[in-house]
Amino acid sequence: MNKAILLANRPVGKPAESDFKFEDIDMPEAKDGEVLLKTTYVSVDPYLRGRMSDAKSYVPPFELNEPMSSAIIAEVTASNNQDFKAGDYVTAGLAWKLYQTSNGQGLTKVDPSVGLSAYLGVLGMTGLTALMGLQEIGKPKTGETLVVSGAAGAVGSIVGQIGKILGCKVIGIAGSDEKTALLKSKFGFDEAINYKTTKNMQEAIAAAAPDGVDIYFDNVGGDISDAVIFNMNKWGRIAICGTISSYNDTEASQGPRLQPYILKNSMLMQGFIVSNYAEKFPEGVKQLSDWLKAGKLQHAETIVDGFEQIPQAFMDLFEGKNEGKMVVKI
Repeated sequence: MNKAILLANRPVGKPAESDFKFEDIDMPEAKDGEVLLKTTYVSVDPYLRGRMSDAKSYVPPFELNEPMSSAIIAEVTASNNQDFKAGDYVTAGLAWKLYQTSNGQGLTKVDPSVGLSAYLGVLGMTGLTALMGLQEIGKPKTGETLVVSGAAGAVGSIVGQIGKILGCKVIGIAGSDEKTALLKSKFGFDEAINYKTTKNMQEAIAAAAPDGVDIYFDNVGGDISDAVIFNMNKWGRIAICGTISSYNDTEASQGPRLQPYILKNSMLMQGFIVSNYAEKFPEGVKQLSDWLKAGKLQHAETIVDGFEQIPQAFMDLFEGKNEGKMVVKI
């Protein structure tokens, strides 16, 4: 039996179960030059929310009544392609289907001994996003102070650890006491702030960073980011990775005008998507692998079981129900 998950409706506000549709589809066969792939792990990520809308963005929107897609780990179960054999594991951006075929283009073999799901997280786009954004925009120096929002999430938890490796003081912002405790105990953050129980974020950040903030890795936007930016030092650098606080907004939010703060402190604020640095991916994966093998990087995963749970796991991202990378195991 083969199944697919289609986009049934374009969400208004938060995605709902009714925005997805499960469909039984034909089982494909690998033709000449093709491989048959069995999905084993599926990555769900906040950026997919943008692709569910038809607004212009940096990636095309999903088509209605067509399968959604994301980064996937798959097993080659049959091969008519000389570059792959049955039993190989590969990763690529693939459709939300139990089985599908590929001509091999875009497939990258992965090493199961490392842990397959790691290639959707610390050794995949998640780890590369953390490394590239911090390295290329944050440009950390020893002794500087780095603040990370969404710090207990997939990208944020890795950003903070890389910051520590590179000699920074690291402050994380997350949404529960359990998550802030995890930031310090498992990921080595120096300070952690629970934004949900903090009445004045600007004061809390000032207390945690008495020498000011040099680098801000922004995963959330909104009021939290305003509070961080008000504490930035001269020559501060802000890497904008995500704005999850507004992904489900139905109208534009109003907030402080940040230009005066950026101007008077000669700050840099730059948005990025990881593909901007595609030519640096091989060296990036090597660096992340070296740190992982040396025990310098820890990675947290929230693994949900079952193909039918993919939509719910995705929706749970917007409720903060994940610690680290959210992955669905098939």
